[in-house]
Amino acid sequence: MKVQRAAWCFVAPALLAIGVFFFLPVAAALAMSLTDFDIYALADIGNLRFVGLRNYLELLQTPLFWRALGNTFYFVIVGVPLSIAASLGAALLLNSRVTVLKGLFRTVYFAPVVTSLVAVAVIWRYVLHTRYGMLNYALSWFGLEPVDWLGDPDWAMPAIILFAVWKNFGYNMIILLAGLQSIPHDLYEAAGLDGAGAWAKFRWVTWPMLGPTLLMVSILSMSGYFQLFAEPYVMTQGGPVQSTVSVLYFMYEQGFKWWNLGVASAVAFVLFAIMFTITLLQLRVARGLDA
Repeated sequence: MKVQRAAWCFVAPALLAIGVFFFLPVAAALAMSLTDFDIYALADIGNLRFVGLRNYLELLQTPLFWRALGNTFYFVIVGVPLSIAASLGAALLLNSRVTVLKGLFRTVYFAPVVTSLVAVAVIWRYVLHTRYGMLNYALSWFGLEPVDWLGDPDWAMPAIILFAVWKNFGYNMIILLAGLQSIPHDLYEAAGLDGAGAWAKFRWVTWPMLGPTLLMVSILSMSGYFQLFAEPYVMTQGGPVQSTVSVLYFMYEQGFKWWNLGVASAVAFVLFAIMFTITLLQLRVARGLDA
């Protein structure tokens, strides 16, 4: 009993902080999503009314919400595989014995992760500028016409995906590099003795041994990319013609532009349900592959 009491004393401060700063706000947001909490309720709590699931039903009838959901899925479906591929490629290069200046390249690749998103977004706006941007200048070398990267609805989301992949791939690279360095070299030596080449070693040694790390990276990347907000907020403000409005951007506008806090809370829980479901599917698929 004394040991258990001491253990509870040690974990009590952490549990208290989690309860106050996580579970309590989540419970409050869930309750708010069942009300018509708006600017009038802020002025007078007596104006607050319980509406049940009306906010959720209204979301299903809002075209902009479905547009935002489609944009977010587009961002996740394209951005997550590109980010993981870039991270894995960089990790393999840094893990190679022939690579020199590994510390320098690790720092360079990871630097965008710890750089202010707003600062680099401003720089990327100049890189993607239609007339003076470096990217269009490079395209002109091949005789290609300039592209209005942030002003064309067909190119705005790919431009944001390119920026997000560049900004975030370094974080996954560090995790994958740690996974690669944990693979015993004896396995590669045994595969080499059996006549395996570089591709065979990757296919039959690296890929299976890296499976749990890749699963974790894919879940983290999916969760992060579903929460797309800062990139369109800084670079396009959701435009052009709402082609880069994400679910989180839609939630921000509902909550802090139109002060429909009840609707904004409902959006948050819908997004949570989607992310939770997809995470469960990822775990089930991973278990099926291991079986």
